[in-house]
Amino acid sequence: MNLFTAQKIEQPFDELTQVAQEVIAGLSQSPKQVSPKYFYDEKGSALFDAITELDEYYVPRVEKAILVDNRAEICAAIGSGMTLVEPGAGSCEKIRWLLPELDLAAYIPMDISGEHLQASAVSLGDDYAELKITPQVCDHTLGIDIHLAADDAPPVFFYPGSSVGNFEPEAAVQFMRAMRAQMQDTGGLLIGVDTKKDADILHAAYNDSAGVTAQFNINLLDNLNSLLEGDIDTDKFVHHALYNAERGRIEMHLRCTGRHSAQLAGQQFEFAEGELVHTEYSYKYHPDEFIELARSAGFAPVKVWQDDDRWFAVMYFEPV
Repeated sequence: MNLFTAQKIEQPFDELTQVAQEVIAGLSQSPKQVSPKYFYDEKGSALFDAITELDEYYVPRVEKAILVDNRAEICAAIGSGMTLVEPGAGSCEKIRWLLPELDLAAYIPMDISGEHLQASAVSLGDDYAELKITPQVCDHTLGIDIHLAADDAPPVFFYPGSSVGNFEPEAAVQFMRAMRAQMQDTGGLLIGVDTKKDADILHAAYNDSAGVTAQFNINLLDNLNSLLEGDIDTDKFVHHALYNAERGRIEMHLRCTGRHSAQLAGQQFEFAEGELVHTEYSYKYHPDEFIELARSAGFAPVKVWQDDDRWFAVMYFEPV
């Protein structure tokens, strides 16, 4: 019996209004910025999946090895009969690395890209027919509100892939507090954290030779044009990413290659030659640094798993 349940959710008008307000505010700042959540339309989600296959982008390869090699211990830490909640689930691939030994009451994948999430949830339901899957199309960065299948199936949040690095540190704490607020005294947080390492390794990961990350970055502008009836000329922008060692973060931008005037949501914007539009930060943490952030969000560390090179960390926390 397939317990997959889903309902296609259209984007309401008021949400589009909120998108317009947020994008207009970001592009009216100096320097201009756009939230990285706008990477993930259907094409952007597919491009990100392609990025995870690149040799230079070590994160999914190393993270998968950590999760698979330590699967029994990780699943024992989580326990049985829990509700696994995965914000930003995308292709729902990573839960598959744990499912052979993970005994769940339910799985709630969340993603802003509705069509991509629905297709991924259907595919997972075909392979795990007894698993209750309830996809939730939402922007988890604006808040988390889950409905548990049963009172005795507390939530364990699964946030792999180093996505927590896309938040400023204070915002990362607030995000973890939002997850903590969904728990009582039981539950947990299984999270992936990219660690600080040689700048050349990080530079290559965000400037791949095939240019897939560049396509992913520029597609953000196509998505904004589609959402907000815009006319930004994407040919006038190029991908630009660097590692700021002092701040411990990758900084990703779109650089304007020639003076450009464009409209979005009825607003006119001017882009100067050489101007940078910030699209993403990706913070890197030593494990001890991240543990302190999690503590301030109401979590206590249980276990940290790392690869031999210490390039990545998977951490499990329980609510204090």
